Amino acid sequence: MNAVQRPSAYAVSASPCGAVRMVVAGQDARLRPSGALWLEAERTLVVADLHFEKGSAYAARGQLLPPYDTGETLRRLEAEIEAVRPARLVLLGDSFHDGGALARISGRDGERLVAIGRSLALVWIVGNHDADGPGGLPGEVAGELRIGALILRHEPQPGPQPGETAGHLHPCARITALGRSVRRRCFVTDGERLILPAFGSYAGGLNVRDAAFSGMFSRPPLAVALGPQRARAVGWGSLLGE
Repeated sequence: MNAVQRPSAYAVSASPCGAVRMVVAGQDARLRPSGALWLEAERTLVVADLHFEKGSAYAARGQLLPPYDTGETLRRLEAEIEAVRPARLVLLGDSFHDGGALARISGRDGERLVAIGRSLALVWIVGNHDADGPGGLPGEVAGELRIGALILRHEPQPGPQPGETAGHLHPCARITALGRSVRRRCFVTDGERLILPAFGSYAGGLNVRDAAFSGMFSRPPLAVALGPQRARAVGWGSLLGE
């Protein structure tokens, strides 16, 4: 990836864990290379759009995908929990791909979700794919959650929304690296609101230059692209359309 382009208005720094550290709506935030948001002062880990059982949903329609997405997404989530030891985990909506996902999830993966919910405070924000919530799994169900100046919800709202921290759009950045174009999941923020990347293994993504992001930010936003070991801040001028 090319050298980081950092507009002077954005104060970002690298964290030893590979995260990008910056302030969002006055709140210290670490944007981790996994796609998780770590709010250290509140001991809160936030992930968006896990889309458990997307693979089995596609299989039911004849679009065969390896049926391992839920297990792999849980493995990555468990690794994040182990890495930062949060007191609270917030799942930012669309945790399940559809209303039948709970019936299709394997017994072992269901047990892993129960174990997570019993090990910390778990908040399920409902999304458009999982409006009925997590069934009988442990945790609190909410439409949104306030943490200081941040408002955690699934779907971004139109117009200025200071403090909004949302998912739903699955942002991705396309940039030039080593003479070729690469596409990476990313956070996108103007320092006032933050859109998280999808955490789910099969979730996919939408280019941040798509019209769906138009009008959301008060100034050209910063993308924080995910890499295997670290996240990198990338200025708006370095981002390519599709």
